Amino acid sequence: MIMLNVNGQDKEVDADPATPILWVVREKLKMPGTKFGCGIAQCGACTVHLDGKPIRSCSTPISAAAGKALTTIEGIASEDGTLHKVQQAWIEAQVPQCGYCQSGQIMAAAALLKSNPKPTDAQIDSAMAGNVCRCGMYGRIRSAIKTAAGIEQPSKVEA
Repeated sequence: MIMLNVNGQDKEVDADPATPILWVVREKLKMPGTKFGCGIAQCGACTVHLDGKPIRSCSTPISAAAGKALTTIEGIASEDGTLHKVQQAWIEAQVPQCGYCQSGQIMAAAALLKSNPKPTDAQIDSAMAGNVCRCGMYGRIRSAIKTAAGIEQPSKVEA
């Protein structure tokens, strides 16, 4: 048994310590928001926070999360259901297309803004470089991050 703190709640999980965090979260804890993308820590779809830092959950063993705070996409909104400012900006900028990478993108963006509340374009690009969007929504992603940071107003996207 491994003791975890997931999204602010203590959980006891029966899993092999080498099992990737991704599979424990999705299969054992039934939180499907974190996605499997490549399985080799290259695409970022599986990004979660471990003690506030973005990590690739597909390649990080669950044993690494013991005694640390693990936050998934399900845990970044407020307890009352108010969306995280990045989630709200994502909606306003109409970022999602296929949507598959979005939880990882949002988690990476939230970690960026926590460590750097007013990032430049270069800092955004650097922080988000490891997160792949198959639909190519990088401009909208940058715009949403800047909106969440209060750097720019939400852009209107034409249908």
